[in-house]
Amino acid sequence: MNHFEYRNGEMFAEGVALKRIAQEVGTPAYIYSLATLKRHFKVFDQAFAKARLEHYKIQRESTAAFHVATTRAELGLNSSYHTTTINFGAALSRHDIRVQMDHQGAECSVDGLYMVDEAQHTDTHSVIDHRQPRCTSRQLYKGILDGKARAVFNGKVFVRHGAEQTDAQQKNKNLLLSNEARVDTKPQLEIFADDVKCAHGAAIGQLDEDELFYLESRGINPTLAKNMLTYGFAEEVIERIKIDSIKRELDEAVLNRLHSEFQIEA
Repeated sequence: MNHFEYRNGEMFAEGVALKRIAQEVGTPAYIYSLATLKRHFKVFDQAFAKARLEHYKIQRESTAAFHVATTRAELGLNSSYHTTTINFGAALSRHDIRVQMDHQGAECSVDGLYMVDEAQHTDTHSVIDHRQPRCTSRQLYKGILDGKARAVFNGKVFVRHGAEQTDAQQKNKNLLLSNEARVDTKPQLEIFADDVKCAHGAAIGQLDEDELFYLESRGINPTLAKNMLTYGFAEEVIERIKIDSIKRELDEAVLNRLHSEFQIEA
């Protein structure tokens, strides 16, 4: 029987496809606010069909707020968990993500985008724990920083003893739009099994001067050229979202942050 339950802050699913959308939106009227959120998902598959959960978290708190969130997912046999986190708001935000794969054939994708400016600070700490054979994980996190913003990314991937034929890929890419923005990134990979395919990497850089020159040589003003390249950098994460209404909303949110407008194809 396919069913799901939500109890004591935990979601349980068996043999069913689910989608969960969470938005945290603050208002400048509350100068001092604190958001503490905990979500715990358990995705099981006791039947032949896969249990699947898509989870989208969009954080747009007031820039005077403090936001702390924890997401945990435990994956069962042949189940899949796909999550995308978008961080725009809060003066100080932190998101802890832990995905635990306790059964064979589980797969997950853990994607995210943080876009901060002025004096905002955002932290992302993730753990993807491969405990059984033949599990797959993908992680892509991107950051765009302007002003005096700061970001921290710490992503750990564990491949436990006996978790053969694990396939794990992890990337963190960051774009700095000012000389005062700063990113501390630390992708980690700890492997205790043989016969695995794993890779990780991180990159921090600024907009490519050659690409800016090319756009400007085609009559595009420098500000719009910068915004187009920045939007393209963010779009790799947004494009992976499978709900069109959320994609359109996030496209608009990114353009608003860039104080720019141009036509977006549906």
